Amino acid sequence: MKSTFDIKNWLPTTKKEIEMRGWQQLDVILFSGDAYVDHPSFGAAVIGRVLENLGLRVAIVPQPNWQDDLRDFKKLGAPAMFFGVTSGNMDSMINHYTVNLRKRSDDAYSPAGKAGFRPDRAVTIYCNILKQLFPETPIVIGGIEASLRRLTHYDYWDDVLKPSILIESKADLLVYGMGEKPLEEIVAQLKSGKQISELQNIPQTAFSINQHLEKHRDWNEHKLFSFDDCKKDKIKFAQNFKIIEQESNKLHAQRLIEKTGDKLIVVNSPYPPMTEIEIDKIYDLPFTRLPHPKYHDRDAIPAYEMIRHSINIHRGCFGGCSFCTISAHQGKFVSSRSAKSVLSEVEKVTAMPDFKGHITDLGGPSANMYKMQGRDLSICETCKKPSCIFPIICKNLETNHTPLTNLYAEVRKNPKVKLASIGSGIRYDMFFDNTPNVAPDKLQYFKDLIKHHVSGRLKVAPEHTDETVLKLMRKPSFALFKKLNSLFEQLNLRENLNQQLIPYFISSHPGSTIEGMAELAVETKRMHFKLEQVQDFYPTPLTLSSIIYYTGINPNTNEKIASPKTKESKLSQRMFFFWYQKEYRQQIVHLLEKIGKKELVTKIFGK
Repeated sequence: MKSTFDIKNWLPTTKKEIEMRGWQQLDVILFSGDAYVDHPSFGAAVIGRVLENLGLRVAIVPQPNWQDDLRDFKKLGAPAMFFGVTSGNMDSMINHYTVNLRKRSDDAYSPAGKAGFRPDRAVTIYCNILKQLFPETPIVIGGIEASLRRLTHYDYWDDVLKPSILIESKADLLVYGMGEKPLEEIVAQLKSGKQISELQNIPQTAFSINQHLEKHRDWNEHKLFSFDDCKKDKIKFAQNFKIIEQESNKLHAQRLIEKTGDKLIVVNSPYPPMTEIEIDKIYDLPFTRLPHPKYHDRDAIPAYEMIRHSINIHRGCFGGCSFCTISAHQGKFVSSRSAKSVLSEVEKVTAMPDFKGHITDLGGPSANMYKMQGRDLSICETCKKPSCIFPIICKNLETNHTPLTNLYAEVRKNPKVKLASIGSGIRYDMFFDNTPNVAPDKLQYFKDLIKHHVSGRLKVAPEHTDETVLKLMRKPSFALFKKLNSLFEQLNLRENLNQQLIPYFISSHPGSTIEGMAELAVETKRMHFKLEQVQDFYPTPLTLSSIIYYTGINPNTNEKIASPKTKESKLSQRMFFFWYQKEYRQQIVHLLEKIGKKELVTKIFGK
């Protein structure tokens, strides 16, 4: 967007911009694998604004060149406090490679969507360069890439176990999850005169120490199997994950300690969920909501184009899906903004010069968890379950959708808003809430959603039809999706609408079989769906599904679970999504005949 601007409204990115502010030295320099977009959906911008709000002099170096003479790393010198390093909003390996390990040709977080502006394993590469150039300056790492690798983890791309990213990156401190609260404490302690090596009691951080120092600590801790133990024994690695997941989902967690070589990796327990006041403060920071002016003469940044007019209303997700990284990163406890804060941001969006009346999302990790938490928080204090809604909805969970319905109604009252779409996925299992009929508050929410907040297509994620796979995924029975589809059709007919329900499905998840995928084709054909929103299972660090994929064991039951692992087996499952395309018919028939399931051929293709 070309417009008149004051470059000082953005965090500085160059020496010239720093001099314009009259600064002699910076306190913190952030390195990010993303282009710099000053928007609350971009993690580096949020952290930069939080640090700025603490009175620090902060700069961002977006997408530094790691392949030349390293001038991008040298140009701002050494900060007084620390370097902050993140790969960006995405894990750099997922950003770079498809599930079949083919190199992607695009990058949504770069101008024009061009690939090649960040390295593989960006956090480690950036840190190693900074340690080489400025060995005395501390490095704090964070973001999704660091967060999911805080302990021993399975690396799908090299097909090996890797140690904590603290080992390979040589970083001094790791912030996992959403980093605002730990960073505030880090800054406070550094200002008080402490050294980075002394910051060992800050929640939601991890660090490494020499093993011999451990005996001098008096910690409430849980010792995990060592990195070497995990490499030798997959069962021990699976047992480690069970503990990690439990502690990550407790309000009062133990510190985790894992031996790696002659080091101990120490992961402190997380902070409590943010209060409404705390989360509102983040979104009240002075974001321009625009890319830095350095990009004005370059092609658009696709990720920004997608979210520029979207609004995040809460964080966290209590769904606990086995394949999802949200609970490992944001946690299962939901923190919601006040309606006042959200409506204030609506005003800011409608004031943007390019706003044409469409807010593209009012949501979060899941669209319909706003203001939801335990009715009796003392029960939550002792809970360690990874999901509040699987296998059944917790009786202590408040699932009333009225606050969300009221918020939507307030947004609709804004005369500048023609449409506020809900782009985030909804958890439809909460509509049925273990009862035969949809409760009034859920029915009203769904009516309003379809009537006012769907621009033609509503996307939901049943993920599979096979009940065994769904249980492994921690997803509800496919029978509930059928209920949803029926309700959706009824409401469309009643309101004289022509909306479409678009289901998402995953193939090749642990436990998924050719027969199960054929049944999926049969079920979706019966419901008149021709699938388009589909994907292969992608093993990412620190998820239950990835642990099962690598070890072949469900750590919660010790049951052996097979996973499709070869390219051929994955493609064989994937083609059942597209049974209606002629090029797959012969292969599907051959596969089903081979496993003795000719009756499924008839169900899919008829006689």
